[in-house]
Amino acid sequence: MDKKIGLFWLRDDFRTNKNDGLIEATRNHDQVIVFYLYKKEAYQQQEAQKWWLSKSLFNFKKQLNNFNINLEIVETNSFRTFFDRLIKKKDFSIYWNKVYEPDYLKFDEYLFSALKDKKIHYKRFKGNVLNEINEVKKSDGTPFKVFTPFWRTAEKNYIEKIPSKEKTIKKCKKKINYFKNCIVSEKILPKKNWFKNFENIWYPDEHKALKELQNFIRERIANYSEGRNYPNIDGTSKLSPFIKFGQLHVETIWDECTKQKPKNIGISKYLAEIGWREFNHSLINHFPHMLKNNYSKKFDKFPWQKNSKLLNAWKKGLTGYPIVDAGMRELYSTGWMHNRVRMIVGSFLVKHLLIDWKDGEKYFRNCLLDYSPANNVAGWQWVAGCGADAAPYFRIFNPILQGEKFDKEGEYVKRWVPELKNLSKKFIHKPWEFNDKKFKLGIDYPYPIVKHENARVKALNAFKKI
Repeated sequence: MDKKIGLFWLRDDFRTNKNDGLIEATRNHDQVIVFYLYKKEAYQQQEAQKWWLSKSLFNFKKQLNNFNINLEIVETNSFRTFFDRLIKKKDFSIYWNKVYEPDYLKFDEYLFSALKDKKIHYKRFKGNVLNEINEVKKSDGTPFKVFTPFWRTAEKNYIEKIPSKEKTIKKCKKKINYFKNCIVSEKILPKKNWFKNFENIWYPDEHKALKELQNFIRERIANYSEGRNYPNIDGTSKLSPFIKFGQLHVETIWDECTKQKPKNIGISKYLAEIGWREFNHSLINHFPHMLKNNYSKKFDKFPWQKNSKLLNAWKKGLTGYPIVDAGMRELYSTGWMHNRVRMIVGSFLVKHLLIDWKDGEKYFRNCLLDYSPANNVAGWQWVAGCGADAAPYFRIFNPILQGEKFDKEGEYVKRWVPELKNLSKKFIHKPWEFNDKKFKLGIDYPYPIVKHENARVKALNAFKKI
């Protein structure tokens, strides 16, 4: 046992299972401190996630108490300043898991050399992915730009690996404090109380994540291939926020899914969604310009329109298109949105309103509990047509037909847009055709902010310019 203190730098890994950095720290040291660095400005545009983060820290602290490990939260403006100070102490060894974003991986390089200089023992481990970023490449050594061949190679690579021996976390001798001026998790909560409803829906911790995974596999995964398209039913896993914060490791999901016999299409479809997450992380690391700009440079000339009135109507779920409005209200109320509906509302913003995908990406970042740069940016660029392996630009979702196809009875719309609850399924997705003295369009529910046919023609003309 190393007499020094073991420090574990907690980032997106709120779990005790498959948490290599934390497990290693407890195996090498009698005394371990888990610390989280809270950068306020990093979360300025991620209000919903402040709630999830705060609750995750609170719940994980309780969980770690059982192992005699203290979790300390340190507020800082700069990782570099924090570590430059910490390194002067020298009475510790430090462990952490990777976060697969270019800035984090670059900071790791800086940290390696600083720790080496001071002869401080450190070790960095694989993070929450199946394969490391550089393990999945084309035969010529270049990165994949198309999903299907990427995932074929990634799956094969993962299956052929020799599984590492499962290690478990050890209980420490005694709990200690290490950092001064720590903050409490409550300090991170958003100032506005709009997240109160989240508390009725979500419980951010590892046990809950594992339970939800089991429920999903037992009850819904067999029909996932079909069921995931219908927002009116409970057809998806809703595990995305747990995956983002690492309450659940994707290897655990893989293990639990591949245990199921017989194999069915639902399982392979669900694992392909994990595949998209891996693909998106590969993309942002090989093409980091796409985090701020169009992946496809020819889109730099696209004539986006600035229109705050239309943008606000979209954000508030007042576009006059019921399926779009239902999705936007679900997002605001729950911190989550059904995946099919994410495509519909995204397409509506960029193709019907011709508003830059970056405005949509920014709003989602602020409201989504499962926000991650890789998935959010890649998802938006996929919808806009400027991403890798993207939807073709001329594919413009018709929000009326999408509603009629995927919410036939209008149950999803009626749940989130209650002012339409008395409309029959004939009119629920086109309330402007409904004539009734009791229901007044423009008063009870807005007129459509654009006309689908006109918007479509306008979009196709705009796309011709590039």
